[in-house]
Amino acid sequence: MFSKIALIFFIAFELCYYLLIAQTGIVEYFASDVYQIAPLPVGGIIGSLLSYKLSIKTQSKIKLFLIVQLILTFFYPDYWAIMLFILGISVGALAPLLINELKKASMFELGLALSLSYSVGTFLFNYEPANREYIAIFFTLIVFVSSYFLPLEEQKRESDSFPSYPLLIMVLWIFLDSALFETLSRDTDISIWRNGFTFEIIVFHIIGVIAALKLNIQRMENELFIIILFAFSYLFYFLQEPLLLSIVYPFVISYYNVNILRSLIKKPLKKISLYMIFIGWIASGAGLFVALENLTLFVPISFLIVLIPIFNSQKKIQTKEKKCIN
Repeated sequence: MFSKIALIFFIAFELCYYLLIAQTGIVEYFASDVYQIAPLPVGGIIGSLLSYKLSIKTQSKIKLFLIVQLILTFFYPDYWAIMLFILGISVGALAPLLINELKKASMFELGLALSLSYSVGTFLFNYEPANREYIAIFFTLIVFVSSYFLPLEEQKRESDSFPSYPLLIMVLWIFLDSALFETLSRDTDISIWRNGFTFEIIVFHIIGVIAALKLNIQRMENELFIIILFAFSYLFYFLQEPLLLSIVYPFVISYYNVNILRSLIKKPLKKISLYMIFIGWIASGAGLFVALENLTLFVPISFLIVLIPIFNSQKKIQTKEKKCIN
């Protein structure tokens, strides 16, 4: 029982660290200067590779990179380029290791960890980025202590029928999310986190997690459902409808993230690490670029151009599979 609680805290607070420190805190502190923050994603890519390349026990890897994260956190937010690079390595390595640890969690524990992470992250989002050093230290200490009590064995699953999503689809989801998130966090008119919608955001994050765990939808239909939810999220942003946006957007974030995690935990650590390079760094970096260059208006057009051939090819595959069955 105690090991399961430790696992929930390990997942939840490392995800909070990524959101409040690596993703938003550092970026906002450096005024979204791409050249200044570039060492962070570069280090992140190298860290993802090191997560499986290092020939030491997984638990030792986790503790090693957490110690590095903790040491660097004491210097937050005044980082030199080399410090950002090393922090990127630690965060980049911990991401696939964290997902690998999710193999030890039940779906209920996964849902609880994500709900806790989204709730804490949303509640603290308005905290001044330059003053988050104590939050960063506290989160890292929780994760570090929890790492000593993690379960040793993977969770035995009754069914392994959950579909695996193609990397391209995952990259598309992350890109759409990152572009809108980075745009919203810089928009003073409709920043839903700063305009009094904290309660709605937390509630619909949790509902999104529950829906993703409970709904049993076929892969193609599920992909379409997520794209439709993103389309409504962008529509409500362009229409400047913060209440509707704070309902739909948190829901789709939680919903698609659960789908990605459930797909990734079926893969070996090496594959998780390689996927995280594209999902965690390249796709999110592209989304940040779109937001900084004020290109968000073109995102719905571009993702439709990409989406049509993807769904056509998937439909052909599905038709062939049905013919083979018949």
